[in-house]
Amino acid sequence: MEWSIADIARLASTTSRTLRHYGDLGLLAPSRIGSNGYRYYDEDALVQLQRILLLRELGLGLPAIGEVLAGQSDSSLALSSHLRWLEKEKERLDRQIASVENTIRNLEGGKQLMADQMFDGFDHTQYQAEVEQKWGADAYRKSDAWWRSKSEDERRAFKAQHTAIAADYQSAREANESADGGAVQAIVARHVDWLNLSASFTGGPITAARLRGYGDMYVGDPRFAANYGGQDGAEFVRDAFVYFADHSL
Repeated sequence: MEWSIADIARLASTTSRTLRHYGDLGLLAPSRIGSNGYRYYDEDALVQLQRILLLRELGLGLPAIGEVLAGQSDSSLALSSHLRWLEKEKERLDRQIASVENTIRNLEGGKQLMADQMFDGFDHTQYQAEVEQKWGADAYRKSDAWWRSKSEDERRAFKAQHTAIAADYQSAREANESADGGAVQAIVARHVDWLNLSASFTGGPITAARLRGYGDMYVGDPRFAANYGGQDGAEFVRDAFVYFADHSL
């Protein structure tokens, strides 16, 4: 069977423009192009698109997705790996739902809250499967050890630093500062210093390539984008990272 680009866009809740962009990057080739110039996709292409969308859900940027696809030619094996991550993520979300539902029932029924049940599914290890999928088990082990080594005050300070950096990006955008301007590049310098606080445990000091990778991740994952005011904010930070990577690293 074959599907038109419009059909695939509708089925995947995306746009024809996005599919053409994936094609231009070599990620998703159409099975054929008709005499009318329309692109058509077969079952193999649908499997490829499913893999792309799953990797986007994991927060990978398009260049990184290209590397993953090139390195994992066995689609069935790769999808099995993705499935294991999705199953673990579903289990975690089910635990959170059950925990919150239980809290609501206790509140509405005037019952005593059970502290040992309220935080099931909310532990900091919730992203273990995702981190291991992206960067390997050793990366998770090192980052987890680094985080556990910090006191509560150090953890709060670390989070507060990033909150301040994110707020300064937002202020710069509202002031119509350019991503490559001095004011924004000074924020990036602080951001890089913050990222380097954990660098010895998470893969070494920030390089130009790693900084670009972070920028792609912020844009590609709504969870990260939310830290910077949404998609537009994440793209602003990504553009600032690219300039900093090209001129300061």
